[in-house]
Amino acid sequence: MSQGFGERVQAALRAHGQLCVGIDPHAELLAAWGLGDDAAGVREFGLRTVDAAAGRVGVVKPQVSFFERFGSKGIAALEDVLSAARAAGLLVIADAKRGDIGSTMDDYARAWLTPGAPLEADALTVNPFLGVGALDGTFELAAKHGKGVFVLAATSNPEAEGVQRATVASGSTVSAQIIAEVSARNAALVNPGAWGSFGFVIGATVDWTQAGIAPFAPTAPILAPGFGTQGATPADLRERFGTMSDAVIASESRSILSAGPEGLAAAITARIAAYREVVSV
Repeated sequence: MSQGFGERVQAALRAHGQLCVGIDPHAELLAAWGLGDDAAGVREFGLRTVDAAAGRVGVVKPQVSFFERFGSKGIAALEDVLSAARAAGLLVIADAKRGDIGSTMDDYARAWLTPGAPLEADALTVNPFLGVGALDGTFELAAKHGKGVFVLAATSNPEAEGVQRATVASGSTVSAQIIAEVSARNAALVNPGAWGSFGFVIGATVDWTQAGIAPFAPTAPILAPGFGTQGATPADLRERFGTMSDAVIASESRSILSAGPEGLAAAITARIAAYREVVSV
């Protein structure tokens, strides 16, 4: 039986450390790299980032929106980047934040999580705010193919607080309820002590107490944007995530990508070392 996504993430973090390189070809970065603000530019940007990341980190996270804005040519560029990253042995999280109901959500999942699909990734970010149950088809497909799902739970953007920190009938916050519902699905699928394949997006700048969330079981990977340019540092890893720190995938993009194509590999290596120093304490 093939490994589940949770097991693969655990192995990747142990082997390469907790840094995840975001592939975010902002227009400003394209210009700084000397690339065109077009589909060819984002393709080249993505492939160069993959080359620098391969063998250094275990996980990369292409932000889909930066490719989508160029229409079909941008999607074709993204397909090439996804394929190259997976061929290089990287775990690829497609940051698409899809969320819908019924057959619509199921086909989003098929597009990103079906082996051999043009947009195949190892995991997909999803939006649960139409109800966690609306994602059941996505969870089933992911489990079938050894893929992962990262469910938005507690994001760090200030606009989210009113929704995510609202309380439900049980008295828990919406964020806590999402984590509880998804964790129950993990528990039904994994052996005791194993990592679940359905993880969570929890911002690196989120105060867990204020968000009403707490350590959860079974352990599942936590995709944590917010490190780097958004303010969180490797030194914040233990303070923010406590006993769950080992499950954190620390996502950084602009803080690394701003080093440019010539300095990118060195920037990745330096950042890996910064996380390893914290983890080893």
